[in-house]
Amino acid sequence: MTKLIDMHVHSTFSDGTNTPAQLVSKAKEAGLSAFALTDHDTTDGIFEILSAAKNSSIEVIPGIEISAGYKGARQDIHILGYNMYYNSKNFQKHLSDFRNERLNRNKQMLQRMHDDGFNISYEQVTYAYPDSVITRAHFARFLMEKGYTSSLKEGFDKYLSKKSKYYIPRKLVSPTGAVEIIKEAGGVAVLAHPLLYGLDDAALNILISDLKEKGLDGIEAIYSLHSDKDESYVRSLADKFNLKISGGSDYHGTNKPDIFIGKGKGNLKIPYSVLEQLLYQ
Repeated sequence: MTKLIDMHVHSTFSDGTNTPAQLVSKAKEAGLSAFALTDHDTTDGIFEILSAAKNSSIEVIPGIEISAGYKGARQDIHILGYNMYYNSKNFQKHLSDFRNERLNRNKQMLQRMHDDGFNISYEQVTYAYPDSVITRAHFARFLMEKGYTSSLKEGFDKYLSKKSKYYIPRKLVSPTGAVEIIKEAGGVAVLAHPLLYGLDDAALNILISDLKEKGLDGIEAIYSLHSDKDESYVRSLADKFNLKISGGSDYHGTNKPDIFIGKGKGNLKIPYSVLEQLLYQ
């Protein structure tokens, strides 16, 4: 029987809805042998998840997902990191800077909404979601629970997208800078979901080439939203740039209700050999 894994999972320490302990249980229920915790710009959940998995058969990989800015992309570029020295002072200083920038942006966005009549404040949101790196996903859930919207999607589309008058961009590290931060911490760096950025073939090739020069190790080819054609294309990019293959569901719990840990939209299967060649070869 093939051992299965998931290298892209989020907890309540960022914008997932499952605690680290719940993730270990769900991974076991899904029949996984291993998974990586890759919360946005934080490693605060790693101690808890390693403790939860200590007496289980589940192997947990310490990870991170760093958001980076890139001209021409329709959304932030995400760089996944694995097995870095996540407690190093320099690495944590970078993460603290990222979270402070996100914090300042969040406060400004919520103030704009409050000034426009919404019963919402930073204090309310952080009280509702303690110990989390607050993201726009938390805003969307808060708006839905308060009755302003009927779904998370409506919240994003009406109030939180880049086209909204409430949106404020963050100052982000560059994708190459994110790779350098992970490599300096001794980690393995992977470009997440490369087809979500809206880059044409030429632009995507330039991005990957630049990242490879800074030490990029892999690319996420096996992904919840990829068709067979998409996966084949990303695998061809991996071959072209001599990158290793990674794969993940991008599981967020009920914040992405149609995506399941280890299974994606139902047919995702990532063999343990992906983890072995990515991290142990």
